[in-house]
Amino acid sequence: MFDHILVPLDGSALAECVLPHAVALARAFESRLTLLQVLEHPSSSSQTRPVDAVDWHFGKAEARRYLDEITTRLRETGLRTENTLLEGQAAERIIEFARDQDANLIVLSSHGRSGLSGWNVSSVVQKIILRACIPIMIVRAYQPETRNLTGLRYRRLLVPLDCSQRAECVLPFAVTLARTHESQLLLAHLVCRPPMVRRAPPVQVDVELVDQIVERNRLAAVKYIEELRSRLPLDTETRLLVSDNVAGALHELVEQESVDLVVLSAHGYSGGTKWPYGTVAISFISFGATPLLVIQDLAPDEVKRTPAEMAAKEYKGH
Repeated sequence: MFDHILVPLDGSALAECVLPHAVALARAFESRLTLLQVLEHPSSSSQTRPVDAVDWHFGKAEARRYLDEITTRLRETGLRTENTLLEGQAAERIIEFARDQDANLIVLSSHGRSGLSGWNVSSVVQKIILRACIPIMIVRAYQPETRNLTGLRYRRLLVPLDCSQRAECVLPFAVTLARTHESQLLLAHLVCRPPMVRRAPPVQVDVELVDQIVERNRLAAVKYIEELRSRLPLDTETRLLVSDNVAGALHELVEQESVDLVVLSAHGYSGGTKWPYGTVAISFISFGATPLLVIQDLAPDEVKRTPAEMAAKEYKGH
């Protein structure tokens, strides 16, 4: 599953909030860890004076010492850990390294050296999420954290499902985590009320039609989720809700159930290959306040390049 976990760090305390989560996952999946720090070169637009070679050398030595200290702490917990120091643009180098070194998971802090902001994830993290095309874990740097590397336990795991095989790709990962942490596994399905195209209030026939569709979908979902539950090798709880807003209802469920880790697929039954994430995954990335593990069901070559990517590549070629 997760043979190789990549943990980007930038030397800040905010970025280190991922460490207990990295340990928790590495123990559950018997993974090796790689700590990665990227020293960024000043951009030409913001650079007002040449980079001092002595300062740059000192910064590299300090970064190397920092990585070695964290590596030693992780090795003391019994984990196979190594580290790498690179130079360049952080997001690009992290993505390249993950692909070149066959990382199965990237564990990211939502914020790092640039500090907390009103955005749910920093710009660097957003770039990595949108381009990496491998499983991603996001740890919210603004949430209370534990400094104990080995003390983290996931108590309640939420797995949103939509009756599709794509969404079910997360189950082996969720089951492994639940077994290791003796967690309560919560399976959730949202029956969405279909929208009606109208300019006036719905008439009785409209209401009855919507109710019929909802009830039919609800009964099918009940059968599906109970069959799925019976196949899982551990006790689980289920939640079946009806809502006009699937993502909004799932966010409310996370709060109501005191969920401490959300595990979901990048896409469900309605997802294509045009974008790396579906609407529910994007909602949790952009607005979720709980640690999030997103299992990517597409390979990098399956995701279509955006016009911006193609234009940038063409521009660099000239």
